[in-house]
Amino acid sequence: MSEPDAIGAPEAAGGVAAGEAMTAVPPAGPRALLRELAVRPTKGLGQNFLADRRVVARIADAAGLAAGATVVEVGPGLGVLTGELLDRVGPSGRVVAVEVDRRLAAYVREQFGRHPALAVVEADVLARAPETLVPDAAPYSLVANLPYSITSAVLRHFLDSPRRPAQLVVMVQREVAERIVARPPAMSLLAVAVQFYGEVAIALRVGRGAFVPAPRVDSAVVRVAVRERPPLPEAEIPRFFALVGAGFGQRRKQLVNSLAAGLALPKEWLAPALASAGVAPDRRAETLDVAEWLALYAALRDRLPS
Repeated sequence: MSEPDAIGAPEAAGGVAAGEAMTAVPPAGPRALLRELAVRPTKGLGQNFLADRRVVARIADAAGLAAGATVVEVGPGLGVLTGELLDRVGPSGRVVAVEVDRRLAAYVREQFGRHPALAVVEADVLARAPETLVPDAAPYSLVANLPYSITSAVLRHFLDSPRRPAQLVVMVQREVAERIVARPPAMSLLAVAVQFYGEVAIALRVGRGAFVPAPRVDSAVVRVAVRERPPLPEAEIPRFFALVGAGFGQRRKQLVNSLAAGLALPKEWLAPALASAGVAPDRRAETLDVAEWLALYAALRDRLPS
């Protein structure tokens, strides 16, 4: 896999001339607009507003959106990405922008409210089931500059739902992106949780100068191509993740010990199951890939709590 490009030097952020496409940063500049809206970016909400139009275009390119596509955007902020998404899907498409800040939601409605593809939902996205955002059966993409503070929660919220997206193209903290695409021996619970559902790759690395205010860390755009069907029936997925969660619950311990503690199962039951799955009992959770977790689940399925 080729190394993704990096973009977003400090000088890249800024306004563009009026009359350009809807991707434009407002002519007054993002800082002035935030002052006008009386929005003070807060760390708790992870409000670092994307302001580099090159990055915006590259995110949309990574999503490969066609005219008529359906998109859910989490946290549209100042609408810079929203405008690009509307340009890509056209009047026959749909962009559902979910914004918890009422001032920003009102601003996005004012800027793009006449576009027939736009629907602004003023809500905490974690309090809204995905099927309420896209209630019909149309496939949809999740495309967003995710607030860092809720990245993992948003990914799990959409992927664990039976109404999961066909793909996710999301800007996240670079360290989190690298955790998502990790391979053994550097797996994490988040890596297993995302890779269980789809193929993952880093599409683009983004410098902190692409945002207002600039965060203290670099970012990356991750693309998750979600499988049409997950590796297990929907009813079994919670038990699978209970097993994985137990394995990572005491990650410094050998797997047989962490599973025994996390699942309240005797080691004499676990040893044969590990052997059947081809997993040595002295391995640690971060050394297992998704296929090995699935093999271990198959070996322990009948002994796991329902």
